[in-house]
Amino acid sequence: MSGSRQIRFWLIGFAVFVVGLWLLREVLLPFVAGMAVAYFLDPLADRLEKWGLSRLMATVVITAGFVLVLVAALLLLVPLLQAQITAFVVRLPGYIEMLRAGAEPVLERILERLPPDQVAHIRETAGSYAGDALAFVGKLLQGVLTGGFALLNLLSLLFITPVVAFYQLRDWDRMVGKVDGWLPRDHAETIRERFREIDSILAGFVRGQASVCLALGAFYAIGLTLVGLDLGLLVGLGAGILSFIPYLGTITGFVVGIGLALAQFDGYLPVALVAGVFVAGQMVEGNFLTPKLVGDRIGLHPVWVIFALLAGGALFGFVGLLLGVPVAAVIGVLVRFFLGQYLRSPLYTGQGARGGTAAPAASPDTPPAP
Repeated sequence: MSGSRQIRFWLIGFAVFVVGLWLLREVLLPFVAGMAVAYFLDPLADRLEKWGLSRLMATVVITAGFVLVLVAALLLLVPLLQAQITAFVVRLPGYIEMLRAGAEPVLERILERLPPDQVAHIRETAGSYAGDALAFVGKLLQGVLTGGFALLNLLSLLFITPVVAFYQLRDWDRMVGKVDGWLPRDHAETIRERFREIDSILAGFVRGQASVCLALGAFYAIGLTLVGLDLGLLVGLGAGILSFIPYLGTITGFVVGIGLALAQFDGYLPVALVAGVFVAGQMVEGNFLTPKLVGDRIGLHPVWVIFALLAGGALFGFVGLLLGVPVAAVIGVLVRFFLGQYLRSPLYTGQGARGGTAAPAASPDTPPAP
């Protein structure tokens, strides 16, 4: 088969694969999540195999350990979260009254300085926006409550993902070998090199970023709880989980934490302490956690990661969030590879068009001197 026919064949296959993902996006969540778990735990299974366990026994040990850790975490966290949520609900009317009492004098002073016609216009506009916001929230809640696929995805994530992860972890090496046998023989080694590069990037980012999220979630949760913030445990864990998207977790946790602190505390010192927890967490992340656990040579710029996650989420929902970083890694590796090929080709050097002396090969990472 000629090179052009091979390229056409693989492009058609890739297009069919993307269309299949799009058509099946509503039911892919447990399978993509299971594959992500299997990929995350495969190095541990390989290490247990080196210690003498069979692949099946290593998978059983890892799955049992994962379930035990998950159950222990739930038994520890659920009572604490329940207590914090209950206390917050009980105190919520007092918080609302405190905010109203503090905001009313400020609003009155502002309205006194405005002409009566502008005051009426502001009140009319605020009422209109409030009605639109309530209508939007109502439609959103209606969609959540009546969305069968949302409930199906949740149940499948809880019950099907562990089964998928178990079988994929058990058969991971066999699946990799099978895919390797499908590679076109003329380009097999080149493709293997690209996959090794992709695996290195994903291993460095996904496993490292997951460790950063866990560490940040624990730091924020403990810090906010020590400060005395209601829902501090929930806000801290949520901020840590959202930190998988760079800066989103810290910003969201900071805004929510400061809002709760202003409603809960009378003085400004506790509010400053809540802000200090997030500032300290960001400093620890930027100066220690991310450099040590993720590194700066994974080849994925934070802006590219944010774009990939948002684009994947917009196109495929939560499945897109899981696929966003792997797809970004694949695109990054392919772009660097084809850029290197271009910089070594006559299209860049011009030797084929002018018949001149070949220009020295340029590195794909270093632009040529002008």
